[in-house]
Order: sequence, then structure tokens, then C-alpha cells
Amino acid sequence: MQAEQSIVVDPKSPGGINSPHGLILFDGVCVLCSRGCRFVSKRDRRGYFRFVPIQLAEGRPLAEQLGIDPDHPDSFAFLANGQAYVKPEAVLRIARELPRWQWTWIFQFIPRVIRDAIYDLVARNRYRWFGRRDPAEFGSFVAIRNRAETAGRWRLTRDGCGRHDEGSSVAAFQLSPYYRKHNLPDQLRMRPSSDRSGIV
Repeated sequence: MQAEQSIVVDPKSPGGINSPHGLILFDGVCVLCSRGCRFVSKRDRRGYFRFVPIQLAEGRPLAEQLGIDPDHPDSFAFLANGQAYVKPEAVLRIARELPRWQWTWIFQFIPRVIRDAIYDLVARNRYRWFGRRDPAEFGSFVAIRNRAETAGRWRLTRDGCGRHDEGSSVAAFQLSPYYRKHNLPDQLRMRPSSDRSGIV
């Protein structure tokens, strides 16, 4: 698996060459991965990142392009400007987009074989060390608007199906401020990115 490679994705979709957003493909059943996405989302002041579980229909074909088995993923991925990054390279590329975390680029000087070995060790043991979710918890979503609870912000529950961005072939989601603030357990509550509607 190459650390960096080109990927076929709609240029206007998150991660595409003409998109202003980067896309993180993550293992939706992995508790560690979900926590990592929350960590990134809390520090993503400019709303750059979008998130899609690898196991969802929107994530599976992208993962397969990168040689990642959607049913047994051994890596997450970061897509930006038509390029895809996996394993430690993805971690370092994401960190470069976060305020006060650009310093982590110094780890680029550690030989890749060592970085990959550490990453693979954690990846192999992530379910045992950090736990896993039931796939049914994120298998389907519906966008709802609960004005009383979320002050008009979009979030997703597990009923129905997700909503695609207009003009995009990928249904990418952004972790909602409500979800980040309350750190809700055992449910992925996200909101769909929608550049045309002004929801970012």
C-alpha cells in the first residue's frame, strides 16, 4: 500500500482536486478512530475536514481504490486535492491542517519503515485496546433538525439514509458542534456538508 497515491474521485467532492475540503475515511466501528475524528473536528476552526466511515456505501469504493478492505480495514485514509494518503502519512498530512499541530511534521524525518511498524502495531490491536462499535450504529443515517436541542444545527441519527451534497457524488459529513460539545456516546451524529446551502 503506497503512502501517497492518486485517486479517482469527483473533482467537486470533498478530497477532489477542485474541492475546498479534505476527506477523512475512517473505520466506523473503531472507537479509537472515532475519537480521532472528534479530536480533529474540535480543532478544525475553518471547517476544512469532512468524514465518511469506510464501511458506508460512500466510503467503500474509495477505500477499495486504495487497497483497503472495507470489511477489515487496516488503515484509514485522508483525501485532499485528488491525492490520497494512508497510515502515518495520512496522520501527518491531517496534522498540517490543524492550528498548533504543524510541528508534528518533524516526524516525517523518522524512517517510514519505523513509522509504519508503529502504526501497524496500534492498528492490529485497536479493537482490543480501545473497543469497537456495533456496525448497526452507523449503517444508516437521516438528517434531522432538532431546533430545541441543537439550535438549528444539523445532526444525523441512525434512521433512514444519509443525504448527498448537491453537485457531489460523495455524501461526506461534518461532525456537528452539538456532537462535539456533548461528546455523545455510542452514536455517530454528524451533519452533511452542503456548500450550496451555506451549511459548512
